[in-house]
Amino acid sequence: MPQLILLSVFVIATCGLVYELLAGTLASYLLGDSVLQFSTIIGTYLFAMGVGSWLSKFVVRGLLARFIQLQVMVGLLGGLSAPLLFLTFSHASAGAFRLLLYLVVFLVGMLVGLEIPLILRILKDRLEFRDLVSQVLALDYIGALLASVLFPMVLVPYLGLIRTACFFGLVNVGVALVFLHAMRSQLASRTWLGIQAGLAALALVGCFAASEHITRLSEEALYSDEIILTRDSPYQRMVLTRHRDDLRLYLNNNLQFSSQDEYRYHEALVQPALASAAHPRRVLILGGGDGLAAREVLRDPRVESVTLVDLDPEMTRAFSTHPLLTSLNEGSLTSPQVRVVNQDAFIWLEENPGVFDVILVDFPDPSNFSVGKLYTTTFYRRLRAHLAPDGACAIQCTSPMFARRSFWCIIQTLADVGFQVRPYHAYVPSFGEWGFCLATAREVPVPQARGERFLTPSTCAAMFEFPADLEPLPVEVNHLYNQALVRYYDAEWRAVIE
Repeated sequence: MPQLILLSVFVIATCGLVYELLAGTLASYLLGDSVLQFSTIIGTYLFAMGVGSWLSKFVVRGLLARFIQLQVMVGLLGGLSAPLLFLTFSHASAGAFRLLLYLVVFLVGMLVGLEIPLILRILKDRLEFRDLVSQVLALDYIGALLASVLFPMVLVPYLGLIRTACFFGLVNVGVALVFLHAMRSQLASRTWLGIQAGLAALALVGCFAASEHITRLSEEALYSDEIILTRDSPYQRMVLTRHRDDLRLYLNNNLQFSSQDEYRYHEALVQPALASAAHPRRVLILGGGDGLAAREVLRDPRVESVTLVDLDPEMTRAFSTHPLLTSLNEGSLTSPQVRVVNQDAFIWLEENPGVFDVILVDFPDPSNFSVGKLYTTTFYRRLRAHLAPDGACAIQCTSPMFARRSFWCIIQTLADVGFQVRPYHAYVPSFGEWGFCLATAREVPVPQARGERFLTPSTCAAMFEFPADLEPLPVEVNHLYNQALVRYYDAEWRAVIE
């Protein structure tokens, strides 16, 4: 019997950490700023576990029965947490969602905090104290390790958040049922306990089966257009919508492009750099997993090879295989000239040699510290080491209208590492005025670039002119250790939203 209880420690520890990871991931998907969300959720969860451990002293009778009920409660609340939060986010205010999020995290953490003290008390007369503590804690930590490995590599990609929550809720209820059967002779109220566990299992099975319907209900309330594709990855939630002939991609609820005007953005990003490089044979694209920047690059007959480094394999897979998406990027990601690498660009630049004639940096805006590192002096020094002496680099720099200090912070940071920087901007209807810059090792004239639909030599020249309301402001340089840019960005876009 002690072996069964010890095995349950391993299982419930895995479940407990999965619920914590689910809450952090879901909050990052829906609220952004993954560092802030994970930090506050982990802190709340650990505090709640402490509260649960303290409360365990008030459980004085029927420890086995209470432990079984606890598994049912943890399984039910933890298993239904993801669908509950998804549905709440789509139908409630941001404040109400945050309140429910932290309430759920606290309750699950408190219940999980009750588990180990109860197990220690159940086993105290069956094992020596030193063996009891060492084995219970060792199995608890091993279970946590297993959860932390399985969650990003298996659970999120193959089950998704809602099914993962329901599955591990069923695991907790399964522990309750195993205990109920194995220790039935020691339980006076086993029929009532069995009914509780059975009802919880039915609710979780039903939720697992209806997970696609629940996801569709929550997202239909968020997006006014028809949803035609969704994908989960350890990094982001991808949603593709369609209204007539307009395709829109959302990552973690943030619009990435509209097919009606994305050509303006991508021509502005790509063509000035191609026009400024002496011989644009070798091109490196950092980010740009949708293949739209690669599409623009491949239209230049001088280009011989393209290396595209994007963190998320789910993104590049979707844009390599889905017919609507490959028609949009003209099959650029499957071109024999293109090599796709799924890796963090920050690490890839450090580990891989090679010099490129053109480098295009198409990262998301610096809304959190994990993305903000890709706009620091450390990153730009690595970038400069990979740029040919007569090459050119183009970088998306957020909006100089709505995030003016953020825009000029990026420009100042590039200049600080020795780049010759030419900022420019273009109007993209879906986003408004948007900012870019050319960064080169030598002074270059304003390019006379031409695109397929938007850019002409004259409109390209006009992009490098800034009116008074977009002119530079005094800003800090964005270092890895201070992330001044993330502070600017958060304050400026918060002011726009409010």
